[in-house]
Amino acid sequence: MTRRRHLPDDDDISAFRQALKAAGVRRMATNQADPGKPKRNDDAQQARRLAAVESNTFATTGRTSDGRVEAVRPSEYLEFSVADLPWRTFSQLKRGQMAWQAGLDLHGYTLEEARLELESFLRDATAQGLRCVLVVHGKAWGTTADFPVLKSHTNAWLREWPGVLAFCSAIEIDGGTGAVYILLRKRGQ
Repeated sequence: MTRRRHLPDDDDISAFRQALKAAGVRRMATNQADPGKPKRNDDAQQARRLAAVESNTFATTGRTSDGRVEAVRPSEYLEFSVADLPWRTFSQLKRGQMAWQAGLDLHGYTLEEARLELESFLRDATAQGLRCVLVVHGKAWGTTADFPVLKSHTNAWLREWPGVLAFCSAIEIDGGTGAVYILLRKRGQ
């Protein structure tokens, strides 16, 4: 038995649109979620970049390597934890039950820019005492490589960063295998 769906007439549609207009509802400009990423022209980002250039730390004292890394597949699930991290904590991170407090989107960055942004973001998050953050690395293949370059490098960089207790691929709503949750060490730990 099929049911016919009632189609509204022109008067109903007009009344509905007038009610929306009266309520102040506006048409959406874009149908994309905001992952909380900073805007590209963000003042804090510019200040971090300027400080990095002035201090010349990115060339000599970066904590993450820029050498060869192990390639990962675009849909590969990433996970890492230090040996003494409680299983329950890591399990909560993997299920997306820890609310992330800040996010960084690496789309559109070159490899070197992405490394600098990630280092700066992790430094700032640690200084602010944030516990869990989200980094969107994407899973697109590189133009000169046959693997997802940013995803593969992010996987390697996060394993080297001393303040990272654990990381894992995000749940689907937060980016799936194109993003990672990162559990940071508490200050003084």
